[in-house]
Amino acid sequence: MSGDIPVRTFEGRRWLFPSAVIHELDPDAQAGGRRPRRTARDWLVDFTCFLLAVVVGAAGADTVRHEAHLPHTLAVLDVLIGGLACGAVWLRRRWPLGLAVAMIPVSFVSATAGGASMVALFTLAVHRPFRHLAWITGVSLALVPVFYWLRPDPDLPYLVVVVLAALFTLLVACLGMFVRSKRQLMVSLRDRARRAETEAGLRAERAQRLAREAIAREMHDVLAHRLTLLSVHAGALEFRPDAPREEIARAAGVIRESAHEALQDLREIIGVLRATDGDEAGGRPQPTLAALEALVAESRQAGMKVTLDNHVGDPAAVPASVGRTAYRIAQEGLTNARKHAPGAEVTVRVTGTPGAGLDITVHNPAPETEAPPVPGSGQGLIGLTERATLAGGHLQHLATGDGGFEVRAWLPWAAA
Repeated sequence: MSGDIPVRTFEGRRWLFPSAVIHELDPDAQAGGRRPRRTARDWLVDFTCFLLAVVVGAAGADTVRHEAHLPHTLAVLDVLIGGLACGAVWLRRRWPLGLAVAMIPVSFVSATAGGASMVALFTLAVHRPFRHLAWITGVSLALVPVFYWLRPDPDLPYLVVVVLAALFTLLVACLGMFVRSKRQLMVSLRDRARRAETEAGLRAERAQRLAREAIAREMHDVLAHRLTLLSVHAGALEFRPDAPREEIARAAGVIRESAHEALQDLREIIGVLRATDGDEAGGRPQPTLAALEALVAESRQAGMKVTLDNHVGDPAAVPASVGRTAYRIAQEGLTNARKHAPGAEVTVRVTGTPGAGLDITVHNPAPETEAPPVPGSGQGLIGLTERATLAGGHLQHLATGDGGFEVRAWLPWAAA
């Protein structure tokens, strides 16, 4: 990973959202570990709830005033408790469960506290799980018939007032659950969008990494062949300074041509790195199976003994991607043979038909003399194995019984 994917903080007008929602959506707000501060919307909603509790409490106080059988002291106490309950509404965000539990006995002894009790029930439904709401609502519904049996309404029949009170309690609980589900949906959608953004960043980073690996693999496949020619012929000139002029001139020509080709290939790869999506690919076309004979001829010109056994009648009919992979396999096989078995005769065999696939074999016998170790040996074969796997085929490399080495590959060739 080149770095962590940045997580965006909450965007938008904070004063329009509940503080609880901002606390869920904003990672910075959660990092502090403190309670979320009320927004302007929270203050407006809290004042509205307080005002509603006062209005409903005033209506309850008027009902208490008309209860002839209720002593004056209890009526005053009822109003006093209701006023304290209305004031407690401002604590609903901090202790929603505790306030709802406290309101059960309070609303049972004070009709004036009915509005505050409904606000507490609504707050509980919004901020706490359903199991808490179910217990509080169940107890409240169970106490409704008892309350109106002890303190009947002076204007409505007992059954009607009990049903209305129960329906109103259920309505408040359902409204709170609706608000809670809406907030949970908002948080879920925001979290899903955040995860999608993070995953998109990871996919882009992975695509960049794969592109770098593909470019590195291509650079190895392209340049290893050229640079090996340079190394072999430069070494020959170093250890045989008394060679005939014709041989020295031929080796120098191979060195010059290989260096020119290597520079040209390197310029093309750098051009691919610099090109944008809208640029046209101006480089040379990538070699395919049709260029295999030219590759063998180049190796022979460099002094290798190569036998090409090509049984593919029309190399141009091989799909371009398969042909490029086959070419790179043969190129890497020749490069390895030149490095590890100098002077040995190399056989390149290619067979295949549409539908049956394409087989590529590069074999060299044991070297005539022990070859010096070459740094980085085996890296090209690892890259070729991955390349063949990505193309849908497979590649094996193994030592043979005669002390030589063989590279075998099979690539898919779909039927026409």
